[in-house]
Amino acid sequence: MLLVKSAKIAKFVSYDYTCPIVDNMANLSKIKRDQMIAFLESLKESHSDEASIQAFNEIENHIRDKKYGLVWEEHSEEVDDLLKENIPILTADSERRLCKDASLPWNFIIEGDNLQALYILQKTHKGKVDCIYIDPPYNTGARDWKYNNDYVDGTDVYRHSKWLSMMKNRLLLAKDLLNPSDSVLICTIDEKEYLRLGCLLEELFPEGRIQMVSVAIHSAGVSRMDFSRTDEYYYFVFLGNAAPKAVQLGAEWQSDGVKRQQEVRWESMLRSGNDGRRTDRPNMFFPALFNAETKEFLGFGPSVPLSISGKDYIAPKGTIAVLPYASDGSEARWRISADKALELYKMGAFDWSDFKNGKTTLKYLKPGEIQKIKDGEYTVVGYKDNGAMILSSDSYTPRWIPGTQWHVSSHQAGGLGGSVLIKNVLKTKRFDFPKSLYAVRDALKIITSGNPNAVIVDFFAGSGTTFHAVNLLNAEDGGKRRCIMVTNNEVSVDEEKGLREKGYNPGDAEWEKYGIAKFVTWPRTVCCIEGKDVDGLPLKGSYVIASDQEIKLSDGFRSNVKFFKCSWIPRKPEDYLLSNALCLHIKEMIELQNAIEVDNVKNVLILNKEDFRRTILNADVRPHIERVWVNQNIIFRTEELKALKDIGYKYIPREFFGQELREAAE
Repeated sequence: MLLVKSAKIAKFVSYDYTCPIVDNMANLSKIKRDQMIAFLESLKESHSDEASIQAFNEIENHIRDKKYGLVWEEHSEEVDDLLKENIPILTADSERRLCKDASLPWNFIIEGDNLQALYILQKTHKGKVDCIYIDPPYNTGARDWKYNNDYVDGTDVYRHSKWLSMMKNRLLLAKDLLNPSDSVLICTIDEKEYLRLGCLLEELFPEGRIQMVSVAIHSAGVSRMDFSRTDEYYYFVFLGNAAPKAVQLGAEWQSDGVKRQQEVRWESMLRSGNDGRRTDRPNMFFPALFNAETKEFLGFGPSVPLSISGKDYIAPKGTIAVLPYASDGSEARWRISADKALELYKMGAFDWSDFKNGKTTLKYLKPGEIQKIKDGEYTVVGYKDNGAMILSSDSYTPRWIPGTQWHVSSHQAGGLGGSVLIKNVLKTKRFDFPKSLYAVRDALKIITSGNPNAVIVDFFAGSGTTFHAVNLLNAEDGGKRRCIMVTNNEVSVDEEKGLREKGYNPGDAEWEKYGIAKFVTWPRTVCCIEGKDVDGLPLKGSYVIASDQEIKLSDGFRSNVKFFKCSWIPRKPEDYLLSNALCLHIKEMIELQNAIEVDNVKNVLILNKEDFRRTILNADVRPHIERVWVNQNIIFRTEELKALKDIGYKYIPREFFGQELREAAE
């Protein structure tokens, strides 16, 4: 505690901070700080006891703190206090597991405080995440989020600082999860906090490239002060080599809001404009020959010598000769040679119009159009009688890097991808403000379209739109992206009021079953994978996708998901060894880190010698083993170690709980 005589305090308060005469570019704030620090140094001379010096140093640190950027009141959270005496762990919910295809990686829903879950993910995914997408509370003042189990509303004078403290703590941990050489953080927000969020992101990600995108989500608008709000904002933080990919937003080609298809372009063989005269390229003045009666293409004749006028050219008997003439009747030339035209003719890329008055227009496909056929942008649906390809562009998907204004009908929050979808799946209104599935899908697509094995994390999972979007992306392009979602199990304001009136409290089974994780996120996930609503009836309609394929909601998805719950273990247990307690939760950590299921058949966990005998020494199990994780504390005999090496094994990573065990001296 700092003890200073009142006279000294008076001296401090009345200290002369008048700045000396300086030039116009002087840093006045720095001058004042230097003067205050100089005064603190003088106080240290007369107050040299340890408590006073410590207090002076703390004051000096605050004075020296960065003054540019966000400054707010820091707030602690209950999770921080719990972490001092407890270790966060995961426990699998055996009743909530869904496997549609065992050959695919597993996804995870984690129920718990996301700060607690992020501490766990630090142990399993540090530097390994490709994309983090989060939709945090927007801090509207309408009791839309809780801080330490209390709703934060518009009357809370610390509303903004609590929100900033909450976001900073989570974003710092999230930054450690991202791959620093190639990853992206996407954070959605609206006008209530977008300014503060932008400053916070710049402070926490100085090495990142940050851009904000406006996404139209309400065509009619939501009442907000003077102007109704029709959009919200997506911050993109690009790290390392990460960059947006050229993709199509929604299912429409919307350069100007009009849906239309790309037209197949057949190039006229007649050269026009500059360098289009016969004299410019005399050898490109040659006849295309057709049967005079059937109009069948016969080939090309040799170039007509420049000394012979085109009008004097005599076509072979029984043929019609088509020579290159400009629209004004002057002699022109062809764009391509006869050999090239014949090559295109053989592949169906050469065509001509019907004859009128003995004339026709020759046309062909340029290399770029032929490449579009190879790329699947054009589909060959048949051939004309003359052998030319009949092409369709109905499935054409134009691609470019989107700009910062996204105005796509499928992004509407109240549309078929948002509240309507949720209601059709869950049959009742269980979630108030779901994101449009397609807005999230497009945001993830821009980042991960070139990485079909991307690891995606959402620690503000809400209704589970992110995992739904990942499943849809994988279904569209055959990817194997993995998703980890974190959500708490809070009930809504209205549900909380009703449950308390009935005498229920958090932790009661009746209360917990109405929490968002179990009442919304999990059932939505299961229903969308199964292609059925909560009543078991097939979902109606198809997903809005930018291709000619159709993915019906009732088809569901080939996807696997497990449900974990965050819990705690005391750091210093009194009646058991910490290592024994933590061993019981190693399985979940291995599964989470490797996107697998430890079934002790293909993926084996050996915590003790009994596990070794039951798996490695079991002739029925051993041939099926693909991967093995082993407790480093087990002492194996030479022949046992050889058996493990023959299969190939890994030790349980020390980063899971190594630090905690060292602190407990185990």
